Parts: sequence; C-alpha cells; structure tokens
Amino acid sequence: MDNKVRARISPNVVLLSIVSFLNDLSSEMIMPILPMFLESLGARGEAIGLVGGIRDSLSNLLQVLCGYWSDKTGKRKVFVYAGYAVSTVFKLLLALSRTWPIAVVFSSLERTGKGLRTAARDAIIAESMSDQRGRAFGFHRAFDTLGAVLGAAGAFVLFWFLGIAFWKIILIAGVIGLAALAPIRFVSSPEGRPQNVTLKLGIAGLPGPLKAFLVIASVFACGNFSYMFFVLRSQDLFTGRLREAAPILLYVLFNVIYSALAAPLGSISDRIGKPKVLVFGYLLFSVTTLGFAFLHSLAAYIVLFALYGAFNAAVDATQRAYVADLAYGSLKATALGTLQTVTGLAALPGGILAGYLWEQVSPQVTFLYGTSMGLLAAMLFGLFLAPRIKNK
Repeated sequence: MDNKVRARISPNVVLLSIVSFLNDLSSEMIMPILPMFLESLGARGEAIGLVGGIRDSLSNLLQVLCGYWSDKTGKRKVFVYAGYAVSTVFKLLLALSRTWPIAVVFSSLERTGKGLRTAARDAIIAESMSDQRGRAFGFHRAFDTLGAVLGAAGAFVLFWFLGIAFWKIILIAGVIGLAALAPIRFVSSPEGRPQNVTLKLGIAGLPGPLKAFLVIASVFACGNFSYMFFVLRSQDLFTGRLREAAPILLYVLFNVIYSALAAPLGSISDRIGKPKVLVFGYLLFSVTTLGFAFLHSLAAYIVLFALYGAFNAAVDATQRAYVADLAYGSLKATALGTLQTVTGLAALPGGILAGYLWEQVSPQVTFLYGTSMGLLAAMLFGLFLAPRIKNK
C-alpha cells in the first residue's frame, strides 16, 4: 500500500480490518459446507429452514439492542471482543457436534456474535476517522470481502485436494477465528461518556413512505430464505465427491459476484435512485428462484448463482441506504434499527415456512414461494412508492 494512503488510515481501522479479514476467512469456510454438514448429521428441510431463520433474526435483533447498549454505556471495545469471541466459541462447538439438534443450536448461536459486535465495531471505525468515514468503511469492507472470498475458496481446497472432513474444516475455521481476537487488544477505544439515549423501535413516528417501505421489506424478508437451500438444490445435480465440492465452488462464484457488484450497484443507486435498484433486486431474486425451481444443469446453476450474488449486491446495502433517505434527520438511527428489527422478525417464520415446503411438499415449491414473495414485494413497491421511483 502506498505510504500516503496508509497515513490516512487510522490504526484502529487497520486493526479492525485485519480482525474482519480473519473472521470472514473463518466464517466463509463454514458457510458453503454448513447445509451439507447439517444434512450429514440427519437434519432435514425444516431444521435447515429454522437455522437460516434464527441466524438472520438473532443477528438483526442483537445489532439493534447491542448498538443501543453500547451508546447507553459509552463502551465499544467490550462488545467487539464479546462478539468475535462468542462466534469463535460456537464455531468450535459446532465442529464437535455429532447430532443435528446440537449442531442446529450451535450454528444458530454462532450468529449472535455478529449481532453483539457489529454496531460497536462500526462506531469505532466511524469515530476513528470522523472526517473520512467513506474511506474508512471502504477500507474495512475490502478486507472483509477478501476474507469472504478466500474463506470459501479455502473450504474447497481443504475438502477437494486434502480430503479433510467437514467437521475438521469447521474446527480449522474456529482456530482461525481465535486468531482474529488477537488484534483487538491493540485497538484504542477510550470509553466514552454514557449517552442519554432511548431504545425506539416503533414505527408510529416515522414518515408514511418509510412505514410503507418497512412493510415491503418485511414481506420480502419472509421470502428471502437462507442461502443454504440454494446450496442443497445444486447438490442434487452431482454425484460422488463432486456432490459436495461443486456446490462449494458455486458458493465461491456467488461471493465473487456479490463482492464485485456491491460497490458499483451502490454508485448506480445514487445516480438513478435507490427505489429503481431495489425493485430491480426484488425482481432479480424472483428470476433467480424461478430458475432454481425449473432449471437443473451445471450451466444453469453457474448463471443462477451469479444472479443470486447480483441480487444480494443490489438489495442488501441499498435497503439500509433507502431507509436513511426516507427518515427525517433525527430519526435515521431509529429507522435503521426498526428495519433490522422488522426484517429480522420476518426472517424466522419465512425460514420455517421455506423448510416446511422443502421437506413436506418439494424443493421446487420452496423456490416458487420465494419467486412469489419477490414479485409481491416489487408489486407493493410499485403500488405504494411508485411516485418516489418516478421522482428519483
């Protein structure tokens, strides 16, 4: 890195970027093999849907609560330590699981670490470079993304070339997660003064268009079920060791596309309007799930996993940015917290329903359910927020 660029990056940001790199390297070694690991222990569709729903719900709800608690107490670093430590502990316990109910519990609880640490970590980054926050978060995101791509690729190398069992890969990931704790010790985060803040999660005082969008985002969250169903669906195309290896590579493709398109689509949303990018994302999700319902070939899955990455790049950050746009200045934090809460609550029943349809009806119907919810979200957007689309 150029010395001038390094001089502009706070040591705190560098350290937390290294932490995120190691943690994402660890987490993304587990993500592509998690559904297959759970399935190998006897977990069925309902259990996998439950895991996906709980992981998303816990993470979203804890981000709101722990962000409030961090502001209330003036403490940051303790939440960062606790978050990464909790994730690591449950990764290690997951590796040692030998029955699927225990694995479901540990896999779900592993996600609580993200909820504990995210708000406080982001606050440290923002406070460390208050006049260059875009650069700070961009620097952090680059390390985060690199870790995600290398982690998924690492899982493939360990499985395909070294023949390492899934539980041992998860154990290795847990050890890497332990290494992520070390740089946190050197993060400088002096305790701030406790803030007189209140936890506001209601929508009563929010603007009308924002209320409408929160409903739409919740509808979409119900249908945006776990990535694990996409991995399991692709598994059926292959036999032998490729049955496990090929879905890992497809997950790597998803990660690469997601990482490559996140920043460009964010810039596009600033130019043409976030509503247009969001509707595009919802429709792209519908096209992707429709493809998973009816197409069953290697070429199709390569395209579909790429589309799945593009959809995530279009929707994930754009939803948060759009909520910030719709909220009044003093209500931005409340609005973003409410978005996390309502979508987190919606993810749990959505995941359970997806798993039930997968197991009791057919995988095809699960994906058609996703298709219908994506279309419904896009239609609701057009009905209730169309004027804003036209005005952007």
